[in-house]
Amino acid sequence: MAMEIRGVWLTTTDSQVFRSQQRIAEAMDFLAETGFNVVFPVVWNKGTTLYPSQTMQQTFGVDIEPLFPSRDPLEEVVKEARRVGLKVIPWFEYGFASSYNLNGGILLQRKPEWAARDCNGNLLKKNNFEWLNSLHPQVQEFLLNLVLEVVNNYDVDGIQGDDRFPALPCEGGYDQGTVSRYQQQFGENPPENPKNRQWLQWRADILTDYLVRLYNEVKAVNPDLIVSMSPNIYDWGFQEYLQDTPAWLKRGLVDIIHPQIYRRDFSSYQAIADKLVNQQFTDVTLPRLAPGILIKLGTYSISPEYLVQAIAYNRQLGIQGEVFFFYEGLRENNNALAKVLRNGPYAKSACFPTLSDLSVATVSYKRTSSIWQRLQNFFRNL
Repeated sequence: MAMEIRGVWLTTTDSQVFRSQQRIAEAMDFLAETGFNVVFPVVWNKGTTLYPSQTMQQTFGVDIEPLFPSRDPLEEVVKEARRVGLKVIPWFEYGFASSYNLNGGILLQRKPEWAARDCNGNLLKKNNFEWLNSLHPQVQEFLLNLVLEVVNNYDVDGIQGDDRFPALPCEGGYDQGTVSRYQQQFGENPPENPKNRQWLQWRADILTDYLVRLYNEVKAVNPDLIVSMSPNIYDWGFQEYLQDTPAWLKRGLVDIIHPQIYRRDFSSYQAIADKLVNQQFTDVTLPRLAPGILIKLGTYSISPEYLVQAIAYNRQLGIQGEVFFFYEGLRENNNALAKVLRNGPYAKSACFPTLSDLSVATVSYKRTSSIWQRLQNFFRNL
């Protein structure tokens, strides 16, 4: 049986999946029948959890998303996914964001000292998201505690960060605590230009060090747990959100990684996939790559042709998997995209890789053939 990562994100936004255990059960049946083998259910969104959280209760007095006062959606997902043989990797979608157009929301109302600041001292806001200060030790501890609650209390296969975890908009880091740390090290204030290379790297290194701690603490609970990340694409993600993904890969801090290739046409997707495989991944790290593919956002839906092309191109490059954003895109137009997958690239079932599979070096057919091509050209030109 083939070994592939076939995943999908389950959201609370524009989705009804979490509204009842019956809906969750029906979704898991549907995904298993379509050929998927892993789900990434959101568990941290809009400053609330989708499970009863002692950390949230103690810190903010709210133990769960108010929509689910007497339920545990994460427990329900785990139960129903296990029933049909799906892996479960909870997704901490909000990461270090505190709110969306709410001036920090409940998190910063209760903990104003946790706010990220821009160079003018204002609450850090980017693309309408307000941010916690992910360089602050207490903020880092808080998110780590949420992660550890999940891996200690639920039968999950791992955890997932994303373009907000670990991350910070490059315009942040001008709070007094971070400025003092920078002054101690360099004897001067941080540059006013947020994209000064040294300033970018210094803050990114703090986030990478945090990921080291998170990775080690998750593995201390259970070495078989997967640490998955879905960052922005490098180097845009480094410049804008301090995500140094090459360092993460080099230091072995991610078991599987899903760069968000959220492009709306195949040629754009192809160009980024080429760049990832040829410039950012090696034969050792390639097995860990399963890109994020956008299948629905607002009124946009991917075409069946583009969907099939992207998967075929992944395999041609030696990429053994992908993760789709998001579940509801599979259900539109009478399950049209799910039918395309079930009758095409996902017709034969595939095993989710083990951690040892993910660390085995592989050489893809395309790479082998391109080397062969170069050798032939070389001998022709002698």
